[in-house]
Amino acid sequence: MRTRTLHVAAALVAGLLTVPLAACGSDERTGGSDGFMVGLLLPNRVTPRWEQADKPLIEKHVERQCPECRVEYANADADAARQRDQVTSMITKGVKVLILDPADSKALRSSIQEARRAGVPVVAYDRLAEGPVSGFVSFDGARVGRLQGEALLTAMKARGTGRTVVMMNGDPSSANAGWFRSGALSVLAGEVTVARSYDTAGWSPESAHANMSAAISALGADRISGVLAANDAIAAGVVSAFRKAGVDKPPPVTGQDADLEAVRRIVAGEQYMTVYKPFEKEAEAAAAMALALGRGESAEDVATTTIDSATRRDIPAILLTPTEVTARDVQGTLVRDGVYTVGQICLPELRAACDRLGLTR
Repeated sequence: MRTRTLHVAAALVAGLLTVPLAACGSDERTGGSDGFMVGLLLPNRVTPRWEQADKPLIEKHVERQCPECRVEYANADADAARQRDQVTSMITKGVKVLILDPADSKALRSSIQEARRAGVPVVAYDRLAEGPVSGFVSFDGARVGRLQGEALLTAMKARGTGRTVVMMNGDPSSANAGWFRSGALSVLAGEVTVARSYDTAGWSPESAHANMSAAISALGADRISGVLAANDAIAAGVVSAFRKAGVDKPPPVTGQDADLEAVRRIVAGEQYMTVYKPFEKEAEAAAAMALALGRGESAEDVATTTIDSATRRDIPAILLTPTEVTARDVQGTLVRDGVYTVGQICLPELRAACDRLGLTR
């Protein structure tokens, strides 16, 4: 994918998102005289962030920016066919704009075309979808992969145990999986030997566990110097596979999404890092773009860059900046930003580790 900066500077994102939006106008597709329905479709429940963070945050920011608007929600449960039906149902119910995180970036193309024919613009959320999307809001996926790759190299060099890496990639049906992988390889290429590389269907911890167990069986646990895990759900499967193989101290394992269980694994020393993507900012940006489109305005009014999909060029986009989090960063990022409290992270069995890290209440 290629990005290109628009005339609106990226530094203006925060300012744009904090400016109160104009009152939502009346329309035959509205849920009321002064507002309209915003459809929100998320891809699965395997990744905790969708239900625990993104859904409530998007609902909050839609209500804050347009008090008379309301969100109609559906979760695909990792089933692209179900999500296609959900798109059709949303259109029938009269939503004026859709925020869609595709369960399958290619399979939802026909549904996005259906929405376009019905006059319902689609904001691709977190994952870019094929088809005539009107805008895209996410974090810079190449940067996510580079952060993972850089952190893995740092940890491997500190341990000095070799350069053999297993890559545990995301679901190949997601456009983000390739984005993360290419970002990571831009750092790892020439620095490590990728001994095994697996795609993880549905971003499933169970699939990741099976694949990692196969890698351990083929290579030997002591010959694996690091694991590039695309997200925290995959990292959970990786760590459980090492645990099942009797490995007390697994090699460095990366992650993404700052799931609470992953943060606990990082504190415990089982996972080396995660990538923190402030969901509040992403949700706020998605709400701003969706409401602009729902009012008949252009996504370019809030976009700061453009991006190309496999089917469309120059899609108006907002790409936010992710942050690396290792054990020493938990206090200054996740706790500071109010994502989690020390009490949530530091279970009794982690109290000593938390004390060593200076995690204070």
